[in-house]
Amino acid sequence: MDDKIETSAEAAEAAALPRCHEVHCGPEGEAKPAQVPEPLQKPVAAKSPAQWAYERLILYIKNFEEQLDGSQEVAMGFTGGDAGVLRIEGMGFFDPDIVTFYGSDGGGAKTQLVQHVSQLNVMLRALPKPTEDKPANRIGFRLAADLEQQ
Repeated sequence: MDDKIETSAEAAEAAALPRCHEVHCGPEGEAKPAQVPEPLQKPVAAKSPAQWAYERLILYIKNFEEQLDGSQEVAMGFTGGDAGVLRIEGMGFFDPDIVTFYGSDGGGAKTQLVQHVSQLNVMLRALPKPTEDKPANRIGFRLAADLEQQ
């Protein structure tokens, strides 16, 4: 039983289809998709907070990677403490409210971050790829392709 009370405006907003809007200071900053991709166009209320966060993070990661050159890969920085960065090599969610990032830290150690959606705070960073002889990994494109298949 859900005892949450919503105003009619909140109920309408929650049932609305998702949309994305950004404004940047110059044309090189225009990183968002022109429209929300088909797999993400379900009403927000039809998704768990974890799935909703996961899907939107995929878009941000993919768009960020589109701005990188072949010598860079996406990583995420952490706020607070000295945890450093995590080179993003995988991502997932566990309904209803957990998002997980898999990867490696600056020293190459295997790393996993398990994050509650209410604490989600991700800073995407461009890092040099670890080896010159291999192409840069593009996890955002793999994640987006996985969304299209679902």
